[in-house]
Amino acid sequence: MSNSSSISHFLLLVLADTQQLQLLHFCLLLGISLAALLGNGLIISAVACGHHLHTPMFFFLLNLALTDLGSICTTVPKAMHNSLWDTRNISYTGCAAQLFFFLYFISAEFSLLTIMCYDRYVSICKPLHYGALLGSRACAHMAAAAWASAFLNALLLTANTFSLPLCHGNALGQFFCEIPQILKLSCSKSYLRELGLIAVSACLGFGCFVFIVFSYVQIFRAVLRIPSERGRHKAFSTCLPHLAVVSWFISTAIFSHLNPPSISSPSLDLALSVLYSVVPPALNPLIYSLRNQELKATEWRLITGCFQEH
Repeated sequence: MSNSSSISHFLLLVLADTQQLQLLHFCLLLGISLAALLGNGLIISAVACGHHLHTPMFFFLLNLALTDLGSICTTVPKAMHNSLWDTRNISYTGCAAQLFFFLYFISAEFSLLTIMCYDRYVSICKPLHYGALLGSRACAHMAAAAWASAFLNALLLTANTFSLPLCHGNALGQFFCEIPQILKLSCSKSYLRELGLIAVSACLGFGCFVFIVFSYVQIFRAVLRIPSERGRHKAFSTCLPHLAVVSWFISTAIFSHLNPPSISSPSLDLALSVLYSVVPPALNPLIYSLRNQELKATEWRLITGCFQEH
């Protein structure tokens, strides 16, 4: 039996049993990471350089791209390192840091997705009040609140998780450090305190989810009342990418953590965790760019400009 004071490192889940499969996983993770870096980097550059994109919607999209970059840079590099060098180790402090930053960026992303839903609601349902409700100062305050609340949530959960005594070994059933896996190693009744904090965070997340659902009910009711087909198409083109990103984010996270034990297996759990933690940062830029002509045109000008310079 060991306690947390004697644990110097954790053992992460091995992605594959053979060296060939480990190299394949390394290449897949590398490809997804490069796609995420390129896609989100293009969005950040396009919004920063394109003055016609200096609107609330693109300001929050820039912040969302930053969370995507942060989340994938938190989990994937260590998994790639372990696959390439055939190791499982992550240091105790490294695990704590990874957990904190993953919670930080994921919490910020969900908060920003909720704010972006509010932006779409005001734009479509209360267009005459858009300038007053979503001025530059209000947008800055909402973005700051999203980042600050995410920092506080990540700090509380991480500090409480790593204050628990651990006596069930140091092997985690996940390829990155995650709260449910660390709680399985706890031997203390005080993990109930951790579950209480998680419940509070879940309630806040559920509140955001209810707000998103309610807002989209109002949005679709307003869109269907628009007389012109072109107007309806424009409204849908700004809402559908956001709705797709929210649906993917929520559904994969729920299935990853709440899938029934009867259908649970290590390979399925691993696939679900990849779907909610690794794929979205690469997929989100593609979803937003495909449906938004302004953003796509600005990104294309950036790419062609870079090639012309070289």
